[in-house]
Amino acid sequence: MTVGTAAPALDPAIARRVRLVCFDVDGVLTDGGVILGDAAGERVELKQYDIQDGLGIKMLQQAGILTAIVTGRESVSVALRAVELGVDDCVQDNQARKVRALKALIAKHALTWDEVAFVGDDLPDLGVMRLVGLPVCVGNATAEARKAAKHALARTGGAGAVREFCETLLRARGEWDTQVEAYVASRSED
Repeated sequence: MTVGTAAPALDPAIARRVRLVCFDVDGVLTDGGVILGDAAGERVELKQYDIQDGLGIKMLQQAGILTAIVTGRESVSVALRAVELGVDDCVQDNQARKVRALKALIAKHALTWDEVAFVGDDLPDLGVMRLVGLPVCVGNATAEARKAAKHALARTGGAGAVREFCETLLRARGEWDTQVEAYVASRSED
């Protein structure tokens, strides 16, 4: 698949099995860029997030799907975004031990590997992508991540890939239109 082309539909049986969706951060929720600076002698790290990606995550949550951030870097920015989105879990491990993190989440939520989707883009994601029931890669993922993915997105990390996946998953489950109407109704009340 070429970056920018439409991703194929997701198998409804696989989509309905998903109970937890996990997202990498750098290269998935962001474009992979990191802005480092200094403010009054303190290290500052900034990341840019796509607002439509955030709404996609909210739509998953509204549909009753658990959400998590699992990243191999530690960042205040990620912690702030996780709180803002209200994700169920946020694991930041600067040694990128994502398999260990996912094992803990699966145990915590009494799930199986088949009930987990993971959206990744690069080498630190391969261990997890090889284990989950629905491994997904963004449009600008590495060749290795593409090979591990069962579903490849057209959009790139930090530029709508997460929203594309959330919508694709909910459409395959037959829930997108219902969730859109529920969202609109919740924002249209007096």
